[in-house]
Amino acid sequence: MKIIKIVTILGARPQFIKAGSVSREMAKYEEIEEIIIHTGQHFDTNMSDVFFKEMKIPKPKYNLNINGLGHGAMTGQMLEGIEEILIKEEPDWVLVYGDTNSTLAGALAASKLHIKIAHVEAGLRSFNMKMPEEVNRILTDRVSSLLLCPTASAVENLMNEGYSQLENRIVKNGDVMQDGAMFYTNLAQRPIEGLDSGFILATIHRAENTDDEERLESIFIALNSLAEKKKIVLPLHPRTASLLPSKLKLHSNIIVIEPVGYLKMVWLIKNASLIMTDSGGLQKEAFFFQKPCLTLRDETEWIELLEHNFNVLVGAETSKIIDSYENHIFNKDYSIDLYGQGKASQKIIQSLLAFEEVSI
Repeated sequence: MKIIKIVTILGARPQFIKAGSVSREMAKYEEIEEIIIHTGQHFDTNMSDVFFKEMKIPKPKYNLNINGLGHGAMTGQMLEGIEEILIKEEPDWVLVYGDTNSTLAGALAASKLHIKIAHVEAGLRSFNMKMPEEVNRILTDRVSSLLLCPTASAVENLMNEGYSQLENRIVKNGDVMQDGAMFYTNLAQRPIEGLDSGFILATIHRAENTDDEERLESIFIALNSLAEKKKIVLPLHPRTASLLPSKLKLHSNIIVIEPVGYLKMVWLIKNASLIMTDSGGLQKEAFFFQKPCLTLRDETEWIELLEHNFNVLVGAETSKIIDSYENHIFNKDYSIDLYGQGKASQKIIQSLLAFEEVSI
């Protein structure tokens, strides 16, 4: 029996959560050996041994501890470190996720060593080249052999860019985040004792909002207005808190908490009445848990949520945020299959094995 060795490259806690679903599926196949590299891109003190045990995620074999650097220095050091490990391990595949610097470094290292690359979340586009994530995902797609697309629109993006003429295989497999949401729902943890359901859950972290004082102030004026009628739970990163205008005082009905781990976030999503966010992942998780979503951005990669009216873009304009909350009528039929209904990881493994059978 041929053993297929796969090196998975990860750099941020959300990537570990996504990869956990695929790793649990890989473990069912005796012909697959997985080795995990953690680049250390997002230094996170919460990613202790307890994190991996609690989340039921395999621990990385390698940790490069590369973080706190600019894009160029970080990507370059990761490229060097990953290349050294790939030469040592001699894998059949390198598996990368999403659009981080770790994703790009892993893809570049593998491509220069002529190792096949599988890209989970391929084909996503914001069409905003000012976003470093957009650059990372486009370059990663271009050197990948297996393009694992979460949605029909992701497949369409690749077709429009001419990928059908290149040497690769494009697969619509669904979204591994839905696999994870279904797996972790029964492990959810209440973050605050006595917190009742029915609140608005709000998160703001993207640089386009936090680094623009006018946008940030406009968003928080809207939150203060909504808080007059509805309790808001706001996991707030210290950096975002430090950037709030000093003249802005938060309404007493806004409960500010420290950023929470994934299991506590799952509880918050499940018990919220509505999500307000600039996070890409949280937009989808709102759908997974059947919650309407106001997205505090001017564009989104998840256009199917807009097309089916589960999500509405409100940007950072105070009046538009308030008006959409009060008057927008959302679709309440969540039976539609947009993201694979929890079978994405299974399809990813099947696609890898199918590719190997053809290649052998």
